[in-house]
Amino acid sequence: MRGWVNYFKVATGYEKFKYLDSWIRCRLRYCIWKGWKKANRRYRAFRQLGLDHVKAKQFSNSRLGGWRIACSPIMGTTVTEEKLKLRGYESFRDYYHKVHSKLIVT
Repeated sequence: MRGWVNYFKVATGYEKFKYLDSWIRCRLRYCIWKGWKKANRRYRAFRQLGLDHVKAKQFSNSRLGGWRIACSPIMGTTVTEEKLKLRGYESFRDYYHKVHSKLIVT
């Protein structure tokens, strides 16, 4: 990620980074969803993330595919950008602004 941003920091590729950032977040949510593996683990994870019993049961037993779940509001409202940042994910947009502002100052 840092290599891409540093390579394109002179250009104005901000819109592409926004799209790429959303795709990466979906991919990370997909990996989290696949890590939960079974419905009872998904239920416990949703409860820990703050969902009520009914919604956690409904979402954990969903028959939708992993990618569809990851890009849906189900995971978007529970595994938020803030929680991804806590896990170490730095968005393309944030890093681009940090690198681009240094380029303008110097």
